[in-house]
Order: sequence, then C-alpha cells, then structure tokens
Amino acid sequence: MKTTKLRIALALLVGLTGPALLAPSAHAEEMRYNYADNRWEPASMDPARRMSAMMRKPAKQFMRKEVRIDTAEAPGTIIVDSEKHYLYYVKGNGKATRYGVGVGREGFGWSGDAKIGRKAVWPDWYPPKEMIVRERVQNKRVIPTFMPGGPENPLGAAALYLYQGGRDTLFRIHGTNQPWTIGQSMSSGCIRMMNEDVQDLYSRVDSGTKVVVIDANGAGRNQIYAEGGGRNFLDAIFGG
Repeated sequence: MKTTKLRIALALLVGLTGPALLAPSAHAEEMRYNYADNRWEPASMDPARRMSAMMRKPAKQFMRKEVRIDTAEAPGTIIVDSEKHYLYYVKGNGKATRYGVGVGREGFGWSGDAKIGRKAVWPDWYPPKEMIVRERVQNKRVIPTFMPGGPENPLGAAALYLYQGGRDTLFRIHGTNQPWTIGQSMSSGCIRMMNEDVQDLYSRVDSGTKVVVIDANGAGRNQIYAEGGGRNFLDAIFGG
C-alpha cells in the first residue's frame, strides 16, 4: 500500500514539474532597432555585416571639397542646397568648404533661414511624436521613443539644432550611421552628413550661426550663391 502511494506521489511530482525541468527557460532575446531598414532585429544579427554597411561611402562628388563661391552671405554662414545635395560653409574671399548631404524625401523637405540654437556631440535621440505616430499608422512600424548617443544612433557623431525666432524647428544638421545615403533625398526632413564631415563643421560653427536652406526645386538659388564665382584675374594668374 505504501509502495503504491509512493509511486502515485512520484508520478504526480513528475507530471507537475517534469516539463518545467526539461524545457529550457524562456528569456526574450535582446533586440536592437535597425534604422537602415526601419525594423527591430535580434541584437546578435551579423554585426560584421552592419559594420561593413556603416563604412560604405557616398559617391565621389559628395566628398568634402574646397570650392570657389560667389555669395553675399557673410563668412561663417551655412548654405544648404537641397536640390544639389550640398552644404557650403562660407569662408570669405570667394571660398567655401563644400560637403555632400542627404536631405528630406518628397513631402518632408524644409527651406528658409534659421540659426543654430545649440549643438551637441554624440547626441541622444528623441523621435518627434509626429514621427512615432506616422510610422505606426502609415508604415505599421514601432520606433523607440528614445535612443542614447553612440555609433548606432541615427543622429551620428554630432548635431546642430536649427532654431527660428528662438524656437526649435525640430530640424537638425547631423551625422549619420548610413553614409551611403549622402547625396539622396530620403530623410524625414533633417540634413544628414557623414560623421567625419559633421565633426569638421561642428568645430567651425557656434550657436547663432546663420543657416540658409534652399528647397528641393532650387528656388532662389541664383540670389543666394553660385559655385565657381568670385575668381578674379589675379587668382586666375597666380592660382589664388
């Protein structure tokens, strides 16, 4: 009788605990947000492939270059030509540093005058509420409400925050972990640069710097600047 009761007790114990003891513990795998594909993916997914993509460079014409420029804008001004995908840092004496940029896709472009209200190195990212709602409703995507600064942050190595009338426009000039997008119109309106370029620009400008953004149709470009201008005959002779 005791043996029978012992067997029943053991059977019950195995029945209650056996599967739990045999089954592996269920832990949710750590996930990361892939900003290139706009989706979540396992953090363990092929880091070598991600790093290789982050090192891809844009087309040669979008690499940093010293150029001649004809403009009435004061030295230190930033001019962004959305149609040509160039950003110019005006140096004076008919010279400028030209950088390749990525700009807003159709319907997300921005133009006008602004000033740098503040700047930050390896900034944190707080997606605007409008972006979070838009991605959820239109694209069925859930994007994080916060991402700390770092190599995988979409704002890249630095950000210059554009203000109008003392108010944040929510538009930025910033770095990117997607350098292959430079020269394209695919952002949500911000102006993106290669990390090494935004770091270079960051070192040259301060809060209060004027920023002029020309729209994707190039409207008013001829009244703002012309590349290749400002070269006088002495420059032509002596290579100035």
